[in-house]
This record gives sequence, C-alpha cells and structure tokens, in this order.
Amino acid sequence: MKISIPKEIKIMEGRVAITPAGVKTLVENGHTVYVEKNAGIISGIGDDKYIASGAIILDSAADVWDAAEMILKVKEPLEPEFSLMKEGQILFTFLHLAADRTMTDRLLKKKIIGIAYETVQLPDGSLPLLAPMSEIAGRLAIQMGCACLEIKNGGKGILLSGVPGVASANVTIVGGGIAGLNAAHLAAGIGARVTILDVNLARLRYLEDIFHSRAVTLMANSTNIEESCAHADLIIGSVLIPGAQAPKLITRDILRSMEKGSALVDIAIDQGGCAETSKPTTHLDPIYIQEGIVHYCVANMPGAVPRTSTFALTNATLPYAVAIANKGYRKAIADDPALARGVNVHKGNLTCSRVAEAFCMDYTKIAAA
Repeated sequence: MKISIPKEIKIMEGRVAITPAGVKTLVENGHTVYVEKNAGIISGIGDDKYIASGAIILDSAADVWDAAEMILKVKEPLEPEFSLMKEGQILFTFLHLAADRTMTDRLLKKKIIGIAYETVQLPDGSLPLLAPMSEIAGRLAIQMGCACLEIKNGGKGILLSGVPGVASANVTIVGGGIAGLNAAHLAAGIGARVTILDVNLARLRYLEDIFHSRAVTLMANSTNIEESCAHADLIIGSVLIPGAQAPKLITRDILRSMEKGSALVDIAIDQGGCAETSKPTTHLDPIYIQEGIVHYCVANMPGAVPRTSTFALTNATLPYAVAIANKGYRKAIADDPALARGVNVHKGNLTCSRVAEAFCMDYTKIAAA
C-alpha cells in the first residue's frame, strides 16, 4: 500500500503521524511510505532519519496527498487539504466530527474513508488511540492551569501547591477518565486539594483506591458539580462521550459563582467543550476571560509537546496502521471490531451514530456501507 504522511498545518501543531521506527515497520511489511519534507522537524525528527528508515521524501503537500492510498495524520484536515483529497482515500487521523458539521459534510462529499483515532474502541470501552493524547493533555492541563492563575494572565495570583503557612489551591476535575486521572496525579502530586467527579461509580471506586486521601471522589450530578466548581480555584473539564459532542456540564451560572480570577482548562474542547463559555483557541493565543474566569481551550493541547506526543501516538496507532496496510481496510475492520468502530465516514455514508445524532443526519451501519 502507498502510505503518505503530510506535514500538519494546524497553528502551532508540530506533531507528526509517524516516527522513523514506524516507517521502518511499514516498509519491512512491503509498503511504500511518503513523508512530506520537514514534516517531523518540530518533533525533532529530520528528513534524514525518515530516509534512513526507508521513506521517500516529497516536497509538497499536493504530491504527498496525490501519491497516497492511505493518509496518516495527527489532526483533522483543514481547508487547504480538502482540495487535495481523492475519492476512496483512507484517512486515518483524529477527526472529532461531532464538533464540526462543515468538515463532516466535506468528507462525505469527497467520499473519503475516514477512520478516527478517537472512536477506535475496545470491548471494555477503552479508547487505545486516544489514550496517549489524553494522558498528555491531562498532565498539561495542570501546567496550563498554573499559568492561567498567574496575575499576568488575569488569574487570581495563587500558587497551586501553596507554601508552608499558606493553603494550597482547590482543583476540581469534571470527568475521571484517562485525562482526568492524569490531571489528578499531577495536581495531587504538587499538593493541591483535588476533587474528581464522574458518573461511573465503578470508576470512582477505582480512583478512590488510587488516591486514597489525596483526592475526594464525587458522583457527577448537577448539585455536586455546582458546589465543587463554586469553591474551585481551577476547574479541569475532561468529560468524554466517545464520538459525541461533550455535554455542557459547566454552566455560565456556575462560573459566575466562582471567585474572579479562577481558571478553567477545557480538555474536551476538541469535542465542543464541556463548558457553556468554551470556544476553541490556539497555542498562539490560548486564553481569554469570560465571567471573570480565565479560560484555556486549546483544541490540540498535546501539540505543545510535539516530540513526546509524536512518539506516544505512534506507539498506539502503528499496529492498526499496519493491519490496514497489510490486509486492506475492509479485511482489517472485519477482523477487528474495535477498528470498525473507528470508521466515521465511508464513501459518502456517515457511519458513526453519535456524529449522526449530533447533527440529526442519516446514519448507515458500517456493514451496510
């Protein structure tokens, strides 16, 4: 199979969809790998390393897209890339379609086979391709939250950890999944007072076992969310319903009840955000203030640490990419129900039920498509 890796064009996005070791694996399996010139440079991976692993370097995005049967990316395609797509191409990347009707329509019109990292789902409900980015986003959320609380950024001017004789900050984490767990680890590790809310009682028991007295666990009902957020210096929104828009659990009224200069980091922004006031920002202009609360809503948070993110992502995605390339996508998804759940669009058909629900669109089961 001919596989292409374009350079990411989202603002300040330095990740790349494959490492040289990943290229070598695909080449050893008999596939041809094209990499756009300087695609990995911000992740610290020069073209020479890709060439040494067997990749062919192409000078332009147009050449890379034109050569490919399958495109491996990190982030969703942007406007300049739609004109480069060809009918029947496999696009294997993060898509987050439930937050973007326009992109959904464009992919359907182009008759792309869109396999989304974030909806590949194992029988136990886990999301193996989203997990590494959620781990990174969760840990980054605390770093960014600390910055948001600095006075220069409009924050109340407090240190999350406190110091001897001065209380540490209150951190409320709404959503106890992979991102929330990692945020809690960092926050508790530096001494913040942590509250984690989730709707899954079994998950709360698991979190209680991990954190013991270092974090409070609460059922995520409206009362507990309102009360916990009202007293929070920093809220981390890490709510996730795979493939669907994030529910707006943090209302404008909740933010109004908080002290001015408190902060909100909305990790769920790539699925539309879990706060009523959330809107996507970029690494170049990451924060804004609404209702007196400093918001950080960057939709590609792991792009801030591209080298770590690139290697972590390839570790997870490569086995699936190899399966698609070796078997062809039809056999690969027939053999692996988890991968089949990743197929969001197929040659003009919308095959993800939660995206269809988000936009009141027609849905076709993947087997029928």
